[in-house]
Parts: sequence; structure tokens; C-alpha cells
Amino acid sequence: MEEELKCPVCGSLFKDPILLPCSHNVCLACARNITVQTPEGDTPVQSRASGSSDYDYLDMDKMSLYSETDSGYGSYTPCQLKSPNGVRVFPPAIAHRHCSLTCPLCHRSVSLDERGLRGFPRNRLLEAIVSRYQQNRAASSSSSSTAVKCQLCDRNPVDAAVMCEQCDVYYCNACQQRCHPSRGPLAKHRLVPPPNQAARGAASGGGSGGGQLPPATARKPATCVDHEAENFSMYCCGCKAPVCMKCLEEGKHAKHDVKPLAVMWKQHKCQISQALNGVSDKAKDAKEFLVQLKNMLQQIQENGVEFEACLVAQCDSLIEALTRQKAKLLTKVTKEKEYKLKVVRDQITHCTMKLRQTTGMMEYCLEVLKENDPSGFLQISDALIKRVTSSQDQWVKGALEPKVGPDFDLTLNTDSLLQTILQLDFCQGKVESGSSVPAAPLLQLEKCCTRNNSVTLAWRVIAPQINPIEGYILELDDGNGGQYREVYVGKETVCTVDGLHFNSSYNARVKAYNAVGVGPYSKTVVLKTSDVAWFTFDPTSAHRDIVLTNENQTVSCNSYDDRVVLGTAAFSKGIHYWEVSIDRYDNHPDPAFGVARINTMKDMMLGKDDKAWAMYVDNNRSWFMHNNSHTNRAEGGITKGSTVGVLLDLTKHTLTFFINKEQHGPTAFENLDGVFMPAVSLNRNVQVTLLTGLEVPKNIKQ
Repeated sequence: MEEELKCPVCGSLFKDPILLPCSHNVCLACARNITVQTPEGDTPVQSRASGSSDYDYLDMDKMSLYSETDSGYGSYTPCQLKSPNGVRVFPPAIAHRHCSLTCPLCHRSVSLDERGLRGFPRNRLLEAIVSRYQQNRAASSSSSSTAVKCQLCDRNPVDAAVMCEQCDVYYCNACQQRCHPSRGPLAKHRLVPPPNQAARGAASGGGSGGGQLPPATARKPATCVDHEAENFSMYCCGCKAPVCMKCLEEGKHAKHDVKPLAVMWKQHKCQISQALNGVSDKAKDAKEFLVQLKNMLQQIQENGVEFEACLVAQCDSLIEALTRQKAKLLTKVTKEKEYKLKVVRDQITHCTMKLRQTTGMMEYCLEVLKENDPSGFLQISDALIKRVTSSQDQWVKGALEPKVGPDFDLTLNTDSLLQTILQLDFCQGKVESGSSVPAAPLLQLEKCCTRNNSVTLAWRVIAPQINPIEGYILELDDGNGGQYREVYVGKETVCTVDGLHFNSSYNARVKAYNAVGVGPYSKTVVLKTSDVAWFTFDPTSAHRDIVLTNENQTVSCNSYDDRVVLGTAAFSKGIHYWEVSIDRYDNHPDPAFGVARINTMKDMMLGKDDKAWAMYVDNNRSWFMHNNSHTNRAEGGITKGSTVGVLLDLTKHTLTFFINKEQHGPTAFENLDGVFMPAVSLNRNVQVTLLTGLEVPKNIKQ
């Protein structure tokens, strides 16, 4: 609302506002600044500046001929200034009977009569609203206990002394004198006390009002401009102005429709209320529309990111297809090159051999021709002539021509494809007519299987698709009939899912998608994981001194220090039991057996950190250990041929140990929760073999 209460000339809250005939308001002081003189004898079409004068709104366009925008007269003076709102401010004009005033908002001009600005009615209602607004603002500012600081002090700002309403800056006395002097172009800026000082002043003068605003005082009734002793009592509907009884007696409004002031006051209030109801509905609609637009911003952001990702995926698939085709074409070129090279090499070898034979025969013939023995020459001449003739016949036509040429008889025409790529663009609309989403895939039950705590699923497409399938989405539930979750998204039709719970039944389904959208789900298939765990030692998690043999079921160590190795299975649910047989036991070492997190330390005895729970045992006794805390010493140890059993019960969250099928000591650990992996630590004096897939022992002692 504050913008409604600011003068369009000075930009400050209205002070002594007057009402112009065009229904706009300006401060009285500002009105003096924008009053200009008109040339002698050149009087614009006037609207008398009085509350009882006629103001014909149909003549506004005629009056605008004399506004500063249209007439050009009075629009420029050497000393003219501008207010903070950009409105031209003229120096005060000397009272003259030929003076006019132009509204700074609608640029309508009105001539002043002999009363000057006193002929405009004072807007007492606006003045009262401004006063209440200032009191409310001062009261809200007084609720803050922190004093307003100067905004221009470099260091340690002091309390502000004044605030400029136009600059909206708080100044202390020193900064105000230095940066905002009361002269020059800043002379017309209005300096007021800071809100906290104004509030304290109002509070000190308000008595014991408990911090509340003083009640509004009754204002003196407005009086007629022409008859200052008379109060307004009637309203002229033709002039649209309140009038007094004297004005009626003088006959100024004899032909006008005049009604009681109170009646018109209520009538106009009712009209404003009805109009506000319509505006309120529009404002409500505008707020909802703004919320809709803000939500649309978020949707555009999200859809933009999703669409960009889809575009990148489509372009990547094109690049991938082009790369595959490039590899195929390169293979063809390589084969053609190798063929040509082989033909030329064979021809070179054959020609070289024939040339060598011919050259040797020629040299032999030359030596024969040098001989002087006629009888000897004639003995071999017939055979030699036949050989030379036969050799000449070997170089038939084409024998000295290459069988292949150096050029490759392969042409790759990419013009049409390149043109298609350059014309690649978006189509309007989501899908074309005839397009459809893929049909539900068919799960191939004969190829679906389980192994340990992993499942393998296979599926195929039932019928040819109008639009090519871009990929598949495989979903599994949580093993307890809960919500489905995506476990695979891709183009393959076979998928293996690891890390499931043992002894659990999982529901699986798959659907396909293409450029049009996502198709329906397939029928659901139920797969049950193994009742017991079959696993081996994990070479990837073992310490480098660990040695694994017997298909990773037997473990030994190259170091005299204890080293840790984990199993390949991970447990978070169910009851699991496995054993370790002692294959070699020398010099009474202390191997440890138990469970651990995947990130347990591998270069120390199992149980020395807080990520492992173990029992370490020698040939006479044993201890339980976790986080380097030793508990529950028990008599009885191990030798070569002994077995150590580990029972992990995640339904009761306990860990129990066995030696030679008998429970060893009480329940070792309780309150176990999370994911655990079988673990062993040993040194070079021990070798053990892992035994899995065993039944759970009975008669467990607590």
C-alpha cells in the first residue's frame, strides 16, 4: 500500500495532499513546484480549480494540448530539476492570473484562477490514511530493541540520526554532513528521524498506553472552498463534488442532481465494497496463477533435465551403433587388404622363382656357346634348344601382369546418412499415430533359476514390435511380499541378481520400454533362494599373505603373524551354520573363527577391532574376543582333525561356537545386527578347510 501513499513528484509520503480535477493527488509544496505560467492572452481551456467548479472529463483531450508533453511550452527552463521519480520539477512560479498546473501522472493541464492552489480541495481522507500508516510503521519499528545503525560508516557504525526517504539510507550526523548535504541537488530530499527514534518519541508522548497506538482523534469537518464557514452537506452528482448550502442558495448547481452527502457517502462506499469483491476474486485467482507458474518452473526444470538425459541416451545409442558399424566396415577393409597383399606376395614368389630358373638357364647357355667342341655341343644342343623354347613359352601373356590392383574396389556412400543426421530434429507432439508401447515380455521359466542367495531370470519378446524396444526394467520385491524395486535396467534379456537373503521367496516381474513409453508388466514369477548357504573363501578380500587352494575352500598363510580371510557370502537374515576342519596344527598357534564386517582389519587377529566377533582357541583353551576385549575363557582346545563350528542366528541376533559338534561355552555374542561375513584368522602354523551347506545343530545352550 505504501506506493499508493507516495507523491508522484517528490516520491515521499503525501504531505498536505491536494486533489486535482483528474482525481490524482500531489503534495501542496510539490504543486507549487510544478505550476507554470502561460503566455499573456494565451489561456488554455480551463477547468476551474475549485470544489464547486464544473470539470468536464470529455474535455481532457483538449486540455492536453497545453500539457508539457504536447505544447512544449513550459517544458524546459535552465534551472529545471527532476524528482527521484523522474518528474520534472519547476521552480516556484510567481502568482499570476495566467498560471496552469499539469498532472504528473496523466499530463492533463488545468488553469488556476485568482485563488491559485487554494482553489484545489485538500484531500483530508488521504492525509488521515498517511498519518495512520506512519503511526503503524513507527509502532512496528519500536518493537525492535536494536537501534538502527549508520549505513555509511566504514568501521564501528554508530546510531543513525536521520534517514533520507528518497535515498532510503540511514546516516549518522557526520556521514549526513559529508555525503548528503542539504544543498544542491539533494536539497529537496526529505530527511526524517530513524524509525526507532520516531517510535520512542511517539511512545514517550503517548502516556501509559501500554505500547498501543493512541485512538484516532475526530477530525474537523471539511468546509467549502468558496464558503469557508460552511460545512459540506450535499453532493452534486453532475460536478461529482461535495457542496454546501450556500452554493445551492447561490444557484450554482440549480440544474444539477444534488443529493444528501451522507446518502451518497454510503452509496459510494457500497459501490467500492462491491467492486473490491470482484478485485479480491481476481487477486485470489492471480495468486493461484502465480503458484501454478512457480510450480511450472519446477516442472520445467525437472522435465528439462529428464529430456536432456533422454536426448543424450538417444544420441549415445546412435554413436554406439555407428561405432559398431565402423568396426564391421574396418574388418571388411582389413580382409580386403590382407587378400590383396597375399595375392601380390604369392605372385612375387612365383615370378622370382621363374626368373631365377630362366636366369640360370641363360647363363648356362652362354657358357655352352663359348665351347669350341662341335661334337660335344651337338650332343646337347637339341635338348638345350627345347629347354629354351619351353622356358620362353612359360612367360605367356598375362604372366607379367599383376593379378590385383592397388586400389580398393569398395565405396562407402555416407552422403544420405550425413544428410539424415544433419536433418535430425524434434517432432512436434509426443508420438505418431500407430505407435504403441511394447507388449509385456514373457519370462522363460525353463531358464530362470536360483543358486545360493542369487537368482537368474530370462525373458523374451512375444511378438514383433512396431517401435523398436530400447530396454527392459526388472523388478524384485524385498523377499517378504513388500514393495517392488528396480534391480536392472538395460537391453539384455538375462539378468542375475546377487546378495539376496537365504531361505527367502522373491517375486520378480519385467517390463519393456521404447520411444513411445513403458509397456505393461509380465506375469510374476516366484523364486526361492537356498535354505542353507554354500560359499568359499573370498580371494579378493584376503590378506596378501593368505594362500587359497582346493577351489578356495582350503586356506593357509605364509606369515608368522595372524592374517584374515573372509567368506564369499554375506548374511543379514536367517540362521546359518558352517564348520572349519583343522588340516594342520603345529606349535600351538591361536587361530580365530567367527564373523566380521567387510571392512575389518586383515593384518591382525580376528576380533581385535570393533568390526569382528570371534573365538580364538589353542590346544587347551579358548576365549571370545571383540574390539580386543577377551571374555569367557573355556577349557578345551583343538588339534589336527578337529572341527570348529560357527552358528550365526540373525533371528535371535546371537553368535555361538562349537568344537567337534559340541557347543563350546555359552552364547558368545548377542545383539548382533547388520550384514556379517564368515571370517577366519590364522598364521603359517595352521591350515583349515571350509565346510558349508550344513544343517543347524540342535539343543543349543543359552
